[in-house]
Amino acid sequence: MVLISILRSFLMIYPLLLQRLQFLCLKAFMQTQNSYILAIESSCDDTACAILKNDQVLSNVVAGQEIHRQYGGVVPELASRAHQSHIVPVVDQALKKAGIIKEDLSAIAFTRGPGLMGSLLVGTSFAKSLALALDIPLIDVHHMQGHILAHFIDTGQEKPTFPFLAVTISGGHTQIVKVTDYHEMEVIGTTQDDAIGEAFDKSGKMLGLGYPAGPQIDQLAKLGDPKKFPFPVPKAPDLNYSFSGFKTAVLYFIQREQKNNPDFIKENLYDICASIQFTLIKILFQKVEKAVQQTGIKTVAIGGGVSANTGIRAKLVSYDKMGWNTFIPPFEYTTDNAAMIGISGYYKFLEGYTAGMETTASPRIEL
Repeated sequence: MVLISILRSFLMIYPLLLQRLQFLCLKAFMQTQNSYILAIESSCDDTACAILKNDQVLSNVVAGQEIHRQYGGVVPELASRAHQSHIVPVVDQALKKAGIIKEDLSAIAFTRGPGLMGSLLVGTSFAKSLALALDIPLIDVHHMQGHILAHFIDTGQEKPTFPFLAVTISGGHTQIVKVTDYHEMEVIGTTQDDAIGEAFDKSGKMLGLGYPAGPQIDQLAKLGDPKKFPFPVPKAPDLNYSFSGFKTAVLYFIQREQKNNPDFIKENLYDICASIQFTLIKILFQKVEKAVQQTGIKTVAIGGGVSANTGIRAKLVSYDKMGWNTFIPPFEYTTDNAAMIGISGYYKFLEGYTAGMETTASPRIEL
């Protein structure tokens, strides 16, 4: 009776074991073959296409949209129309730079969300059409997962080991993410209102700087005293952030000082920028330090457009002295680009993942 029970149990799990074995064999085989992934990123105002050969970038083409500068921010309708004009030549250029033809492609990866709906629809529609025409797998990618997995692009640099904490910072996101595998991620801290990139840009706008103001603040801050003007540090619960109060504090500060001295900004621009950057970095890393203490994970990687900020990069590296293992992406993979979508798509491709043609763009999508 015991032998019969054991035999029955084995017969029940045998199909699952066989399926798992087949998957592992297929994955091992695919890892020995060259896979060419065409990736498309169109979540905001940059039309981008990249070609990856396994985890190596063969081409990474980005077409920006200068028209938004005159409006001080991205205009969704204009962004969508520009994507429609840019996407075909951008894809064509990416293929030519990579030295391959479309028939060589193994799969098409694209940004499903989050982002501007009109912009996402352009990239999604093009990716679906191309995958259908070539009869190859379609792979949808979460934009923020792309920023995190940009660290796994083969650049000759060391890559993070699991688990690690990813700090994603951009104009629309500020998150602390616990990463346990390529696509196993848990958001353990996030902003409750505005993102850190928004705080940089809006503060810069108050100072009369052009769009985007974040990079300008970063450069001007190098010439000023970071402790000249103390700004308040908002208090948010747990590992979460809040930046709306900080923006208000900057606004009231400027209004108050200009009443007494109309030339206050002009005379103190370097110090104001340095003080703004110093405070935002302080707000950011207070919670990162807390996350390291709570999780016990000392491997920390940053990603997203704001990770290009030199002050943030320098601050993160300084924690190496405390036993942290820190990772900073190359500048070309910080702002929106298709290479990061391609690397995420590549690891999904190895797992045998395929999105259906019914997949649609989603402006709001959980990580």
